[in-house]
Amino acid sequence: MINVGELRKGVVIELDGKTYRVLEYQHIKMGRGGAQARLKLQDVRTKAIFDRTFSASERFARSRVEHHPVQYLYNDGDYYHFMDQQNYEQRAVPRDVLGDAANYLKDGMQLELSYVGEEPIGAELPSNVELRVEQTDPGFRGDTATGGTKPARTETGLVVNVPLFVNTGDVIRVSTRDGSYLERA
Repeated sequence: MINVGELRKGVVIELDGKTYRVLEYQHIKMGRGGAQARLKLQDVRTKAIFDRTFSASERFARSRVEHHPVQYLYNDGDYYHFMDQQNYEQRAVPRDVLGDAANYLKDGMQLELSYVGEEPIGAELPSNVELRVEQTDPGFRGDTATGGTKPARTETGLVVNVPLFVNTGDVIRVSTRDGSYLERA
C-alpha cells in the first residue's frame, strides 16, 4: 500500500479496480482543515485523464509495473514492433500506447517497455536522441544576430525548432522530455 504523501509523478496505482498513472501531484494544506492531495490521473488502458482530490490519510494499492529492455525494429502503420532483449521475442505495441515516444524511435534504438501484467502501458526513452534533419529552410548569412529559430523535420517525422545555422543533413540532439533542440551532434 502507498499513502498519498508517497505519490509522485509517474507512479502507477490501482483505484476502484482500474490502473492509473499519476501525471501531476499537488499537495494542498488548508488553513484549519486537513491536508489534501490534488492528482491528475490517466487510465493506462483508455488513456482518459481526470483530476481528483484525496485526503492525506488515504492509501492506494501500488500496481506492479515491469520494465522489459527492448530494441525497436520497425512499424507497420498502427503497430510498432520491438524485440525483447532477454528472450528475443518480438512484441507488437499499438501507437496509442506509445504516445509521443513514437516520434523519437529509430531503427535499432534501445529502450524499455513498461508492462502491467501482460499489457504494455508505455515506453521509457533515453533523455535525448540524435536525429538527422531531413528538411529545413536554408539559413542565410547575417540571420544569426537575432538568435532566431526555424522549423526542421527530422528523419522520424518530428518537427523541431532549430537555430538558423542548422542545415538539411545535419544530425541534431533532441530532448525526449519536451521535444526541444539541445545541440548539433
